[in-house]
Amino acid sequence: MTDPGSDTPSGDDSGDTTSSGHARRGGTRTRVPIVVFSLAGVVLLALATVLAVVTFTGDDEPGGAPSGGGNAGSARATETVPGNIRALGDRPVLKDPDAGLQAITCSLPEWRSNPPAAERFFTAATDCLNRAWEPFLRRYDLPFREPTLHFPDGASFRTPCGDIRVDVTTAAYYCNDHLYVPFDGLQTDYYGRQAGIYLSVLAHEYGHHVQEVAGIMDGVWAQINAVGQHSEQGQDLSRRRELQAQCFSGMFMGAHTGRSGPQGVTQQMFDAAWYDQDTRGDDTSGTSDHGSNANYAAWWRAGAESNRIVDCNTFTAPASKVS
Repeated sequence: MTDPGSDTPSGDDSGDTTSSGHARRGGTRTRVPIVVFSLAGVVLLALATVLAVVTFTGDDEPGGAPSGGGNAGSARATETVPGNIRALGDRPVLKDPDAGLQAITCSLPEWRSNPPAAERFFTAATDCLNRAWEPFLRRYDLPFREPTLHFPDGASFRTPCGDIRVDVTTAAYYCNDHLYVPFDGLQTDYYGRQAGIYLSVLAHEYGHHVQEVAGIMDGVWAQINAVGQHSEQGQDLSRRRELQAQCFSGMFMGAHTGRSGPQGVTQQMFDAAWYDQDTRGDDTSGTSDHGSNANYAAWWRAGAESNRIVDCNTFTAPASKVS
């Protein structure tokens, strides 16, 4: 999920199942999963229960926020509305072919499926994300601030973007420097102790924070406000924003697998996250603002394989890659 929206699986199937169409770059090893899960069962159950990564539902309620990162009113008054979608991707941070995340030592507690343990895990993971992304952003003279982490309980919770209902479609939510992880939305009774899945969801939401501090989020919302959130162009912009957060999540996982210390991101965690991506997207949720399941998985894997931010420039990608 993201700012005013949530991370909802999205999509219509475009047929792009293995690649986001970007060239891979040398110097970063490609990590091919070695553990094969019973993916068919995962996908079927996911479809049966409409498992959206973080599907935002508040848009249908009074005071709800629109789906996706930021909220409809988040674009600053001084923000210049980009002339076209490609202008959103015309930023130095997104154009450096050699820019990737450097692995940092990351000490993650063992995953246990109870609220106190989950809070410890996500607190430690957010610290790792902060320490990985801060130096990256500062290299481009971009501001950095840590997001505030929240662990709401109950049937709903309040955010600056509106009131959010907690159900099987709300695993995590981002809004204007605030990151929410309600335990009841994680579906731990289904996913069990697959820490890599929970970590990749958090890394996606953190990807929206990267967009926020880099100024991308305001630019996206300025243009969405100009064309209408529910218009065809508005939905296209939403998908590009969500798919970029997917790619940022993959970058973090790919950069740290096997390189972040004995309590860091393991190959098993990476594999669980890799296969889980196929179960999320608009095909699963019946929406059109996150991208097809195939593209949702493809952009995550593009970031994970290359660890190059240039491969996450969804705003310059052809329509078929962000459908």
